[in-house]
Amino acid sequence: MITVRKSSDRGHANHGWLDSHFSFSFAEYYDPEHMGFGPLRVINEDRIQAGTGFGTHGHKDMEIITYILEGALAHKDSMGTGSVIRPGDVQRMSAGSGVRHSEFNDAPTETHLLQIWIMPNVAGIAPSYEEKNFSRADKDGKLRLIASSDGRDGSVMMHQDASLYAGLFDGAQSATHPLTAQRLAYIHVARGKVTVNGEKLNAGDAVKISAETEVRINDGEQAEVLLFDLPV
Repeated sequence: MITVRKSSDRGHANHGWLDSHFSFSFAEYYDPEHMGFGPLRVINEDRIQAGTGFGTHGHKDMEIITYILEGALAHKDSMGTGSVIRPGDVQRMSAGSGVRHSEFNDAPTETHLLQIWIMPNVAGIAPSYEEKNFSRADKDGKLRLIASSDGRDGSVMMHQDASLYAGLFDGAQSATHPLTAQRLAYIHVARGKVTVNGEKLNAGDAVKISAETEVRINDGEQAEVLLFDLPV
């Protein structure tokens, strides 16, 4: 089964310093039909104005992945981690028993990012942090594993039986990803245009896939795509 979720159907909030689109219910946006997909709970597309950001706040028992599209984001947390992440960087923070952090755009221009929350399969663990960089060449014309349950192939590790892939597709480039009956796939188009299992998608669009044998990605136009392989 294939279900398309158009960009225009997402929740939206503009606070001036922060412009966000919500793929699933979040904060003041509540939609009982879009509370998540498998353990995938949040995909927020955020645009943070220069010189602004999120003050120190807390999280608990959540796998939080930040994927930078443009700009830069400074991160500080109660574990003593301090870092600035930029395009190509993937940041994973396991909130576990509890962590506090801040995120700030110190860059002179807007920062554009995706913040992803995945529900963990274990609770109350010690919080932890990890980040890795994946170049354009890593993702060009293919699906590159960037997060997984075991950190394989140089991906960041998350506490859930899930895998997250990123790919760049343009022109004749294509890729397929196999699925079994016990797996779900969620594809989010971060930018550009692409066709997924015959469905034409634009930036911000997404597709939920279940009971299919594979995901097929082709006909990209400067597309950047995230694919989540999730347990049922």
